[in-house]
Amino acid sequence: MSRKQITGIGPAPRTGGDDSGCPILHVDMDAFFASVELLERPELRGLPVIVGSPAGRGVVLSATYEARARGVHSAMPMSRARRLCPQATIIPPSHGKYAEVSRGVMEIFHAITPLVEPIASDEAFLDVAGARRRLGSPAEIAAGIRAEVLERYGITCSVGVAGSKFIAKLASKQCKPDGMLVVPPDDVVAFLHPLPVSALWGVGERTEQSLVRLGIRTVGDLARVPVSTLQRELGQAVGGHLAALAWGRDERPVTAHVPDKSIGNEETFAADVDDPDVIRRELLRLSERVAARMRKAGHVGRTVSVKLRRADFSTISRSRTLKEPTDVAQEIYATACELFQAAGLERVRLRLVGVRMEGLRPADSASRQLSLGERETGWREAEQAMDRAVRRFGPDAVLPASLVRGRLDEMEA
Repeated sequence: MSRKQITGIGPAPRTGGDDSGCPILHVDMDAFFASVELLERPELRGLPVIVGSPAGRGVVLSATYEARARGVHSAMPMSRARRLCPQATIIPPSHGKYAEVSRGVMEIFHAITPLVEPIASDEAFLDVAGARRRLGSPAEIAAGIRAEVLERYGITCSVGVAGSKFIAKLASKQCKPDGMLVVPPDDVVAFLHPLPVSALWGVGERTEQSLVRLGIRTVGDLARVPVSTLQRELGQAVGGHLAALAWGRDERPVTAHVPDKSIGNEETFAADVDDPDVIRRELLRLSERVAARMRKAGHVGRTVSVKLRRADFSTISRSRTLKEPTDVAQEIYATACELFQAAGLERVRLRLVGVRMEGLRPADSASRQLSLGERETGWREAEQAMDRAVRRFGPDAVLPASLVRGRLDEMEA
């Protein structure tokens, strides 16, 4: 991307302030999954559309702004979304399409600066301080990003331009959809203080309730409370953190690469399950997915964690640290089954199960020391062969026998 390409492209910043102190951009795709789907369904533009699994206990992955205007939002149960917006068109997700567009969008960002910190498949922070001489001011760069994403992929994004990650993210949210907002350092307090206190990172529902009981409803209200009072009411760390954010103080840099801290998968059953054989089959399926993701990312891990959610939504987690790191599904699965049994929930109706590997590190030769009798079993070699078959023939090309039997049982049922 050249300066000639981006200068003057896109809408003007929403503020007229000086953007010279605003090297941080937060770029957020607008209703990303839904926008990608509408590329193939243009007749649905301007109508309420929800992306998510229409069956069972599916949740909303994305929704157009027409659906959001009726109260629909991501992570909402699909059953509730349908009640709120019965006229919406439901589209099952196509994750391959989203991943392809996401990769392309991230390539646009990396062509501008190496300092790109992805937050999700549809948003990222950029530090463009080093790109100014080549591409112009931060506002010009932001306008160029918006124009290029639209031209290449036919979808829109919103960009916050500020001096810190916190303010840039708030700015992008304030100008959605399809907007750009510059918040110069001198305007941070005026921008921040009228916002509800829930806008601050770290203020969840419980913290907000605690603050409201103290008469604190806006960021400005919180900024006027002594730090010592906040720390007494909310704890030393949380009180100090919120006091700093209330004045726009956020020293965190844009981090170009954030190593994975854990890799996991979970599954919500279509109906509550109290059959331990079905639970173990799902633990195997999840262990296979987690191990494949670890091998693809070049990781091994030492701590296996299982998540078990009862029918009443109460959730317990159990974990165990292995003697040696692993990326082998059979080792993960064996430990997950032991944790499931130890939890004492084998005859309890479960709504959701999950498997996660933590304590990740690069899978170098030292971390791949054979363990748990691997040379005798050859599990890693077998699973690597499965990886190759999946890449060539698709995700169901090779399955463990128990999963095949499970599928046959489901078909017969």
